[in-house]
Amino acid sequence: MTDWTWKYEGYDPAEERLRESLCTLGNGYFATRGAVPECAADDVHYPGTYVAGCYNRLTSDVAGRRVENEDMVNLPNWLPLRFRLHSGEEAGAWLSPETTTLLDHSQTLHLASGLLERRSRYTDEQGRRLAVRQLRLVHMGDPHLAALRTEFTPENFSGVLEAEAALDGGVTNAGVPRYHDLAADHLTHVHTGAAGPDTVWLRCRTRTSDIRVALAARLTVTGDVTSEDTPAKAVQRTLVQLEPQCTATIDKTVALHTSKDPAISDPLRAALERVQAAADFDELLETHINAWDQLWRRAELDVPGEAGSILRLHLFHVLQTLSPHTAELDVGVPARGLHGEAYRGHVFWDELFVLPYLNLHFPEVSRALLRYRHRRLEQACAAARSIGRRGALYPWQSGSDGREETQELHLNPRSGRWLPDHSRLQRHVGSAIAFNVWQYCEASGDAEFLHTKGVEMLLQISRFWADSATYDESLGRHRIRGVVGPDEYHDAYPGASSPGLDDNAYTNVTAAWVLARTLDVLRGLPAPRRQELVERTGLDGGELELWEDVSRTLHVPFHGGVISQFDGYGDLLELDWEGYRKRYGDIRRLDRILEAEDDTVNRYQASKQADVLMLGYLFSPTELREVFQRLGHGLDEATWRRTVDYYLRRTSHGSTLSGLVHGWVLARARRSEAWKYCHEALQGDVADLQGGTTGEGIHLGAMAGTLDFVQRGLPGLETRGGALWLDPAPLPELSSYGFALRYRGHWGLRLRLERETLKISLPASDQSPVDVRLPDRVICVQPGDTCRLLLSG
Repeated sequence: MTDWTWKYEGYDPAEERLRESLCTLGNGYFATRGAVPECAADDVHYPGTYVAGCYNRLTSDVAGRRVENEDMVNLPNWLPLRFRLHSGEEAGAWLSPETTTLLDHSQTLHLASGLLERRSRYTDEQGRRLAVRQLRLVHMGDPHLAALRTEFTPENFSGVLEAEAALDGGVTNAGVPRYHDLAADHLTHVHTGAAGPDTVWLRCRTRTSDIRVALAARLTVTGDVTSEDTPAKAVQRTLVQLEPQCTATIDKTVALHTSKDPAISDPLRAALERVQAAADFDELLETHINAWDQLWRRAELDVPGEAGSILRLHLFHVLQTLSPHTAELDVGVPARGLHGEAYRGHVFWDELFVLPYLNLHFPEVSRALLRYRHRRLEQACAAARSIGRRGALYPWQSGSDGREETQELHLNPRSGRWLPDHSRLQRHVGSAIAFNVWQYCEASGDAEFLHTKGVEMLLQISRFWADSATYDESLGRHRIRGVVGPDEYHDAYPGASSPGLDDNAYTNVTAAWVLARTLDVLRGLPAPRRQELVERTGLDGGELELWEDVSRTLHVPFHGGVISQFDGYGDLLELDWEGYRKRYGDIRRLDRILEAEDDTVNRYQASKQADVLMLGYLFSPTELREVFQRLGHGLDEATWRRTVDYYLRRTSHGSTLSGLVHGWVLARARRSEAWKYCHEALQGDVADLQGGTTGEGIHLGAMAGTLDFVQRGLPGLETRGGALWLDPAPLPELSSYGFALRYRGHWGLRLRLERETLKISLPASDQSPVDVRLPDRVICVQPGDTCRLLLSG
């Protein structure tokens, strides 16, 4: 690990899936895992390729039930390139890390250039040593192109090398062992062919969504190329004469299109035209690096040491999943990136951790991701009507068309049992969408979006919350019953016959916040637009009065001087945490452990991840106090600190998001312990702390969240009321850092914190000055100016 490279030395089959995820290359349109090209998919390797928004739906027989699932599709594999040496007229075995002795092996991910470099040295039974170097790119400038350069250098022999390149359509979704009992054959109508001496093609369709997919590959080599069509593969072969210490090169250039792409009529024709017009590898590499240079400038990040290196890797993977190309697509935020098949490629609430970062660098991408939600607003309203509610009920898991994609059953690998899945009761996803609408508009100043699509979503989400709240005469407050909170472990009361919990604090507080913000937006609408909205939605004064009332009277339960995770949480049993740690070691997935013991986590005060403490992640201390005050509760610093301490002791951190949230909260509440959790958040994927899950796809929310921790968490940065608010809280372990922002038309606004000094630089432009508000002063930074502020005292 260095500032700009991520390197793996040696070959370890047990680590391959992890390395393949972390060495994935992508451009926001498609991505390919970092698998070795000469190896097919098996228990060690998994060379998946995924196009953003490309889903298919299949039905499986599970535990005596017919279950339908929609998956992000593993598309035809463009990587295959295998090789072998000839001995006279006889061809030897195909060389691979599993079949041939490896003298050396390394993989290096070059973050600055978006390039994956692989070096291997093979030796065969005859003692012939062959050095292989490969360079791979998925083009960041042209989102439909990828390229693979392979260099062969014989160290101590001359002879003939045979190389076979292919486009392989015989793939399935097989990247997650837990899903192996489910239908996975998503591709059909696979056809292959040749288009000239150096180009082959493959086309297919997804089985039920009927997305047409086409790939074309061009092979560039000094020798002759022959092609062969098989039912599922387009194969190219060539023979290369090798001489000692002389390097022979084979370049493979690939184009990928689907029928979802705009401005094309036929994906196969588009792929063939694109690959035939593509430049050679050297020129492709140059334009690819130029495109990455532009991204790195817009997302400039300067953090020293190991933390800075990991943050740069996280940023690299965020940009590969959600690049400016994403702004042209109808896609959401896939929770596991375009890096694997875990969570089936679905869109969760993880955008809550991603968009705040993107807002201040790539607002056009944030806007596109919110438009994905707006296009599915009608479906969300239909979902609400289906349970007898008004407004919009967004799904916990979303895919292609906005229907609820959450599985009805999930497998506990410890017990081998399929269990009911009630996570769709996490209705708080609507509040996350509303929060992101508000944050995007505050950061970008995009009043047009707020007054059109933004307010339409806010209105329907608010309408759902108000209609979900029932008035309790005994409490004199409104209540929201039958939900599941961010914790996810608790989905029912002990012994209850039906799922759901009452008055989850996070759900109720965020619902109150959404109602209040929506009322603010409605009051600020231009009169003609407000009239249009009222006419289209049937909004009336009585409904607005209800929203005002509910926003002030939603019940927030307390027990023992702390905020209760939900009503009755304090009545649950205490867990023997030390006993379970001694018995099992890693108890992050405590729910699986207890279920395998024929017990349930519903009986205990034990959380998978931050729930109540998520409120301290979303809202600054000042804003959180204001929200509670509106609800009729005082939330002083002592109460919040007790709440933080209480849940710190009762959380197993079964999610990569948990350490991030705890670190964020502790940076404000108890700084001395914050770094422990921040470090865990940084290590989540690179050290695979969840025990094998990273090999199934990265955790995009956690990666983006660590970036946002440096961008907003530590400097206390808020975009509110047309100003930048700053309240820095430097950690001893991270007291010097800097980054660039794009804020309300200003490109390249730079902030740098050096212990007790804050430096703000605003590039020259014709934009308005920026108001910066600190706890003890307000300054106005003019374009072209640099301000240095002493923070001590």
